[in-house]
Amino acid sequence: MSPAVAWFMLLVAGILDVGWAISMKYAEGYTRPGWSITSLMLLAAFVFLLGRALKVLEVGVAYSVWTGIGAAGTFVMGVVLFGEALSATKIAGIALVLMGIVALKLA
Repeated sequence: MSPAVAWFMLLVAGILDVGWAISMKYAEGYTRPGWSITSLMLLAAFVFLLGRALKVLEVGVAYSVWTGIGAAGTFVMGVVLFGEALSATKIAGIALVLMGIVALKLA
């Protein structure tokens, strides 16, 4: 697998991680069967893709980038879907996370 494919898999894994976090919220403590199954499927999918990407990419960089995508994406979706509070400090924090992802990708 080429590094470009591994990075793409990592990006998709990060997006699936966001979907997983959101589906856990909708699953309401795994009491809603449909959302619970969706959550577990997304979990399996992102773990598979992350594992495949790690065959090529450095674990420290890949895991940090994946975590950053998940954190930033989940933050944004929490604001959009659930009306979670937005503040200048939170925006600055997410901006720092995104700058860190870019720095790791460029390193």
